[in-house]
Amino acid sequence: MRSSGGCKASKTEKSEMEQNETGCQAPQAPILCVNNCGFFGTAATMNMCSKCYKDLVLKQEQAKLAASSIQNIVNGGPDAGGEDLDVTVITEAHTTLSEILAVPTESSSSNPANEKNEEVKGPKRCATCRKRVGLTGFGCRCGNMFCAVHRYSDKHECPFDYRSAGQEAIAKANPIVKAEKLDKI
Repeated sequence: MRSSGGCKASKTEKSEMEQNETGCQAPQAPILCVNNCGFFGTAATMNMCSKCYKDLVLKQEQAKLAASSIQNIVNGGPDAGGEDLDVTVITEAHTTLSEILAVPTESSSSNPANEKNEEVKGPKRCATCRKRVGLTGFGCRCGNMFCAVHRYSDKHECPFDYRSAGQEAIAKANPIVKAEKLDKI
């Protein structure tokens, strides 16, 4: 009988241990953000994700600042005149900026005609065989586009002078070094 009594004691001890272990449980299921942004929220952030919660806090702070500045203006606080001028300057700057962006310039009015000409130009083709090259075309220093076969200068009649370009590059990279006329003793 002692063995059966011992088993009951061990069962109760096990259930007490299970209860102690379950005191720190994982959340039942993740909660989606209440703003339906696709991220998960927490109870600490009012079931919002961190970004939505930060945005909410920022909006609340801005509303408080706006309300306090309006109160200062209405009550005739010490900074009422200065803030009123600042608000008008900011509003005028905002309207002038929006007007500047809205007014088309002469150069932008001529650009649509140029853009249409570029669109009508058609697909990119090899300058030698007129094969369509698309995105895989190779540009040469002569300014033409070529296919994989004609991309090298010896495979097409390239007017670009690689020799003189190379000599100029070497001359720029390596300044002239002259030896001294007399040897130092």
